[in-house]
Amino acid sequence: MHHHINTLLSIIPKTNLQNIRHYPLNLKKILSNIIMKPPPTSSSSSSTSSILTRKPRLSPYLFTLLAFILFITILYGQDLGCILGQLDLDIAPNPPPSLTEKNYRKHYKKLPFSIAEKEDGCDVFSGKWVWDPVNRPLYQESECPYIQPQLTCQEHGRPDRDYQFWRWQPHGCSLPRFNASLMLETLRNKRMMFVGDSLNRGQYVSMVCLLHSLIPDHAKSMETFGSLTVFTAKDYNATIEFYWAPFLVESNSDDAVIHRVSDRVVRRGSINKHGKHWKGVDIMVFNTYLWWMTGLDFKILQGSFDDEVKDIVEVSTEDAYRMGIKSMLRWAKKNMNPKKTRVFFTSMSPSHQKSIDWGAEPNGNCYNQTEMIADPNYWGSDCRKSIMGVIGEVFRKSKFPITFLNITQLSLYRKDAHTSIYKKQWSPLTPEQIANPTSYADCVHWCLPGLQDTWNELLFAKLFYP
Repeated sequence: MHHHINTLLSIIPKTNLQNIRHYPLNLKKILSNIIMKPPPTSSSSSSTSSILTRKPRLSPYLFTLLAFILFITILYGQDLGCILGQLDLDIAPNPPPSLTEKNYRKHYKKLPFSIAEKEDGCDVFSGKWVWDPVNRPLYQESECPYIQPQLTCQEHGRPDRDYQFWRWQPHGCSLPRFNASLMLETLRNKRMMFVGDSLNRGQYVSMVCLLHSLIPDHAKSMETFGSLTVFTAKDYNATIEFYWAPFLVESNSDDAVIHRVSDRVVRRGSINKHGKHWKGVDIMVFNTYLWWMTGLDFKILQGSFDDEVKDIVEVSTEDAYRMGIKSMLRWAKKNMNPKKTRVFFTSMSPSHQKSIDWGAEPNGNCYNQTEMIADPNYWGSDCRKSIMGVIGEVFRKSKFPITFLNITQLSLYRKDAHTSIYKKQWSPLTPEQIANPTSYADCVHWCLPGLQDTWNELLFAKLFYP
């Protein structure tokens, strides 16, 4: 045993009172007691004489413990607490005596912009929809001039409004009420950006609608510069922005207006083409899913879109999607400061293209649907669980803190909330389409006000009450 102890001590620097002060408090007490504690006194002079002439010896067990503690402390230092704190276990490093357990968690795990913790054990993404015509909708369609005509269902003739009156109620707790004043004040001198496809643009517009009524007309504006749309709250020196990048990485579908490309290709390792426009953002909300869903395989460009002969390989859609998500995380790790900024990722938004999925007659879709799906376990065929698996796998391995907005299941129930046929049609309808509205119903996008306001309530909850 002594051989092993001596071997261990040979890699530990000599300990004295000067460097003890750098150790954690509990260890400091142990070391001080061991090094400073005088030998026991005795009434016997012979015993005293013997003690004075004999070098003090430590108990072998205490000696082993001291060596082990010193070794671990020096080897890992403060990283030990971080490692333990990140484990999903019911253990954590002992907090300093000056901090309660709750304050300790806040001290070491507080995320930027958070003002309180959510209720323990509450999953805000697991719940049910409740009818609430008193508090819904959160704004009126006619009062928000920023909603694109693709999403203004009432203006385009939708006869019912029931889809506007549902509120998401988590099991066992409640979502904090969306506070537009708090959100605007938090955004003072800051940038918030939504990056992704048209579904993320819908969430972006929803956020603008939730906030704009507090800002005088002369103190707000919205402008578009190619792929970038910017809403400015001038008195707050704040911007809420949307950047079109349906794959996040570079693709042949990057034009913000003309992007209906059937043969979709993304370029490997190309996120900086878009990412250079994202630098300096304080709150980032990413999404990407629907544009990847073109089949079982997906095309990856190895070189440049400018190459005369293009090197394109086909991989599984899951592997291609994994590449895109990893690129996003690498960009965030390099460009976002986790002590000052927050990054969110919104999960897949479901479509309701096949009525047979929810037990209705075949050949139908979301057209003429005014009630939601009641089955709490419903999962549509358009939502690939393998993609959810990729997201979980990549995020679990990532060391960068990213907040996952899991809106998929709660949105799957809402076959009633799509724009359907009640939107601006960019091309004249044919007689065949007019005779069969199901053929041109949009079962991908969502009416505003509506479901996507709930997505922003969840974003609000996770931003301030993580």
